[in-house]
Amino acid sequence: MFDEIISKMKFDKSGLIPAIVQDYKDNAVLMLAWMNKESVKRTLETKKATFWSRSRQSFWIKGESSGNIQEVKEFFYDCDADCILLRVNQIGGAACHTGHRSCFFTKVNDDGSTEIVGKPLFDPKKVYGK
Repeated sequence: MFDEIISKMKFDKSGLIPAIVQDYKDNAVLMLAWMNKESVKRTLETKKATFWSRSRQSFWIKGESSGNIQEVKEFFYDCDADCILLRVNQIGGAACHTGHRSCFFTKVNDDGSTEIVGKPLFDPKKVYGK
């Protein structure tokens, strides 16, 4: 059903395409992950954000371990068809494996210093056991 759409997308030499994940309610950018053709297809069919783990070389459904599932509300690809934008309902509140709402919580200040913005919503050691 989605093969024609997927065929329009430009995957890199490793067969991957970046996917930006954004909260559909408040537009917060939550994370960036990678998808291959099959994970794009699974995401479109199930409406659950499904990615390709480059380190584990396997599929992962966001929230499968933590319960912080991303229910896909809208699926976009950009003008060059080389990047995906998923607008999601972030169930559980936190998108980041560190427990933060967004993976983008380290702010670089004008003086070159950094600061952590916000506090984790869960303890990753309790959720993942690591």
